[in-house]
Amino acid sequence: MPVRTRPDAQLGLTVSAAVLTTALTAVSFWLSFEALHDLAVAHRLKGERAWAWPATVDLFIVIGELLILRASLLRRVDPWAIVLTAAGSIGSIVLNIASVSGEKTVFLDYVVAAVPPVAALLAFGVLMRQVHEYLASRQQVLTAPPVPSAPPVTPPVEPEVPVADQEPQKADEAPVVTEEPEPVKEPERTPDPLTQPQQIDAVVRALYDSMGNRRPATRHMTDALEKAGLPSSDATARTARKRVEAAEPHLKTLPSALAA
Repeated sequence: MPVRTRPDAQLGLTVSAAVLTTALTAVSFWLSFEALHDLAVAHRLKGERAWAWPATVDLFIVIGELLILRASLLRRVDPWAIVLTAAGSIGSIVLNIASVSGEKTVFLDYVVAAVPPVAALLAFGVLMRQVHEYLASRQQVLTAPPVPSAPPVTPPVEPEVPVADQEPQKADEAPVVTEEPEPVKEPERTPDPLTQPQQIDAVVRALYDSMGNRRPATRHMTDALEKAGLPSSDATARTARKRVEAAEPHLKTLPSALAA
């Protein structure tokens, strides 16, 4: 039986990952910045210019990643953001390697010089991924339609039957039978429409059956959600799968389906 993670443990892991990723990003950028500063000093840039020159390279990575995050939230591709990120990353790696100088340089000297810009690129990308998942989950909560409340049901009012003045019934007369009014039937209530998260969960839950009791991959879920005209980001699909498997824990034990 799968073990459920407590919400406070999930929050602690998320916060810890975000803090460590931020620290790794800051250290990597600092090491890359220092290497580029030394390269600028060695090539006739002094004082403030030597400190400002590395920003013309490393800031392209930051700007490009932020624009990629913005385009992802808008569900589109920004070619300029990709070009900026690639130019900043390749330029930083090449210039960090070029900062290695000396007659007795070995291969590991170039590896050490290349690690900080590569780590800065990967760490900042992971950080932007975490920010994207958080913003996507918040956007899904804010855009979910409110659940309509059921209208109050009023009991039917029985019509009053006026009692007419009647003469006392004689013993030899048959008793007068009065017909009782038919009870008023309550109108049938139509089921409330499904909210957007419930529609997403229904599409994801149906994949388990259509795939022959297999656990769908992220690509399966995003394709199915897109066909259904629902939000189809990776974060939305994974969040829906967590809700479905939390409601039916046995689904998490099923073998995973291979993504196409």
